[in-house]
Amino acid sequence: QVQLVESGGGSVQPGGSLRLSCVVSGSILGIHVMGWYRQAPGKERELVADITSGGRIKYQDSVKGRFTISRDNAENTVSLQMSSLKPEDTAVYYCNGDIRVWGEVWGQGTQVTVCS
Repeated sequence: QVQLVESGGGSVQPGGSLRLSCVVSGSILGIHVMGWYRQAPGKERELVADITSGGRIKYQDSVKGRFTISRDNAENTVSLQMSSLKPEDTAVYYCNGDIRVWGEVWGQGTQVTVCS
């Protein structure tokens, strides 16, 4: 069994920064892609950014230049540094991993709220 645990959410004013972290634990044989998704109230879950084991990165257009995803393959962690946050970034952020044998696994989510 594997588990993804997020941390680092919270409330921040527009223009502020937050850093989300996710640790994968359990019987891990390899993690292909790790990423962050978000879901705002009344909206579908959407990809924010992901990163492959080889370091290839993909961002949603709306966060390019503001968010930075990084990964530590040895520690099985993925982080999302969020800067210049906007109210429209408010959502529950979920860590996601495509994990060998287990397939797609999700974290429990962490709330990010951007408001004055």
